[in-house]
Amino acid sequence: MKKLIFLLGLITTIIACSSGGDGDSNTNGNNYDRAALLTNWADNIIIPSYENYQAKVAALVTNANTFTTTPTEANLQTLRTSWFEAYKAYQYVALYGFGKAEETSFKEISNTIPTSTSGIDANISSGSYNLDLQAQFAKAGLPGLDYLLNGLGANDTVIVGFYTTNAKAANYKAYLTAVTAKLKSAVDVVVTDWKSGFRDSYVKNTGTSVSGAVNITTNNFVKNLEKDIRTIKVGIPAGLFSNGVKYPEKTEALFKGNASKELLTISIQAHQDFFNGKHFGSATTGPSLKTYLDFVNAVRDGQKLSDLITAQYTAIATTNANLNSSLADQINTDNTKVVASYDAIQKNVLYTKLDMMQALNISIDYVDGDGD
Repeated sequence: MKKLIFLLGLITTIIACSSGGDGDSNTNGNNYDRAALLTNWADNIIIPSYENYQAKVAALVTNANTFTTTPTEANLQTLRTSWFEAYKAYQYVALYGFGKAEETSFKEISNTIPTSTSGIDANISSGSYNLDLQAQFAKAGLPGLDYLLNGLGANDTVIVGFYTTNAKAANYKAYLTAVTAKLKSAVDVVVTDWKSGFRDSYVKNTGTSVSGAVNITTNNFVKNLEKDIRTIKVGIPAGLFSNGVKYPEKTEALFKGNASKELLTISIQAHQDFFNGKHFGSATTGPSLKTYLDFVNAVRDGQKLSDLITAQYTAIATTNANLNSSLADQINTDNTKVVASYDAIQKNVLYTKLDMMQALNISIDYVDGDGD
């Protein structure tokens, strides 16, 4: 009888330890050092990422001024290079749509896709516009510059002509100046805010409520992967939200032609780096979502959730390596590879949005209109 009771107790213990499957956690997350986590995020990742983007935009403005003063093909090429450097740097700040960035619509000002070429043409033709207005966001930003620097003509000679011999050349130069200046003012405001008090209040906001800094930042992390990367960069152009109707013209950096895959790759790397707590521009890592998940012993199907997420980042990179440098061309020639990219990203959307958020006891705080 004693042996039977012992065996029943052992079986019960085994079942209890192995049940729960998705999102299991055996440690109270309230004991995790959120102050250290937020300090690493602010000082080693977020602020340095913004400073890097700010520096790239400052160089962009300088080269735009040089080009508008002396519109040559050589200066156009230099300007293009600085534009793309800024675009790549932007991928590392796109995750942080909160605080002053949210208040000032930083993301929408910087990267509303697709750009409205007809709207840009109309603004230049009239010479009258206010880029501070929400209605103008799709007519400016980094996508707007893509059109102004790469999309006006079939070659550099034709494009430079819009800034030299075109009847509206003065308007083209003025618009280029206005768009780059708007990008600069947008990031300057955000960086200034981080450095003039927001950083300190952010690090101190260690609570577990929906207004806690960890909750807000983690929601932005998940939203960036789901909405900005999965949906906007991949899903919409591939026709996955339009009953199979494809929109290759809605890919990022459309007019440059060979940049959308690279921007996608960088955005995924930025996302993975943040998950790992990797210091910007360094191999050093600190407190992170990964270490937080390990602290609460988060598992899915008997495996560490952090390992599953990490493995899926690798799977995403492998899948995306098969893409054409131009996602528009890839969609037109073999869209199945773009769909495969979407599917790979979607797995980490599920791991982070469902399993990770549950394990960390964080509620989704943004509107989820298209399901998981």
